[in-house]
Amino acid sequence: MSPAAGSKVAYVTCEPRMEQWEDDLLSAGLLTGRGVEVEFVAWDDPVADWESFDLAVVRSTWDYTDRLEEFLEWADSVGPQRLRNVPAMLRWNTDKRYLAELDGAGLPVPPTALVAPGGTAPPFGGKVVIKPVSGAGARDTGVFDEGNEAEGLALLEKLGAQDEIAMIQPYIPWVDERGETAVLFFGGRFAYALKKRAFLPESGVAPVRPGTTVAEGMFEEDLMSLAEATEAEVELGAKTVAWLARRFGSVPLYARIDMVSSPEGEPVLMEVEATEPSLYLELAAGLEVSGAELFATAVEAALV
Repeated sequence: MSPAAGSKVAYVTCEPRMEQWEDDLLSAGLLTGRGVEVEFVAWDDPVADWESFDLAVVRSTWDYTDRLEEFLEWADSVGPQRLRNVPAMLRWNTDKRYLAELDGAGLPVPPTALVAPGGTAPPFGGKVVIKPVSGAGARDTGVFDEGNEAEGLALLEKLGAQDEIAMIQPYIPWVDERGETAVLFFGGRFAYALKKRAFLPESGVAPVRPGTTVAEGMFEEDLMSLAEATEAEVELGAKTVAWLARRFGSVPLYARIDMVSSPEGEPVLMEVEATEPSLYLELAAGLEVSGAELFATAVEAALV
């Protein structure tokens, strides 16, 4: 019998649930078979008794970006003993200004300029990506150069009007052919890697799916695929996860480290996804040890 049998785990979600939440049923089913009770609970459920759970695992809380401070206050209320990832890590990870801290730690990140509401944008100086520092699903994200600079400035103005800080990064051309690599770590251990193909438009703001704030490209069935990560990519992911563990005094239960590798094989960090990343467990179902089993085992380890 599993040493965690008899424990009770909350998989934290939102209502109404988006279709991708079903991916978590794979690991939940395995945990249930090992004697661990798993319940899907919306983070903002007013009657949820978080103290009744041995562990609360943030999974599909995809509505938090519209109520960020409320979400972070909820995380603090659940507390670091019960919530994974821990509240301090969530607070840090929900503002992409964390890239500056990673840069200061010696990890490779793209040059990033920040524009506060009402601030002056620097010259684009070539093709750039503009997006908010807080957000998910490529909301209000676009690609611009001198040819459509006015459209880029309009996006900056929109973000400013929403009282949001914008970030400007040079567009990395390798992504067009090579895509992004996502290396996934569960309980501090490398699990598997995914490839995300380029999905932003060649120019302009990414269109969103009607009724959501998520870019339409994020819903495309071939967006992600199982991949083999290079040694350098796994190493960069491991260094990033180790840094997170030192920074927050807690090994992340899950982390998806997104990066782009140059034609010479040198990876550059694009994002650290430690809040509610899609894990694409279904894509990793055919591995010798499936992605769902790896995740379920990491949850079990956090219980004992």
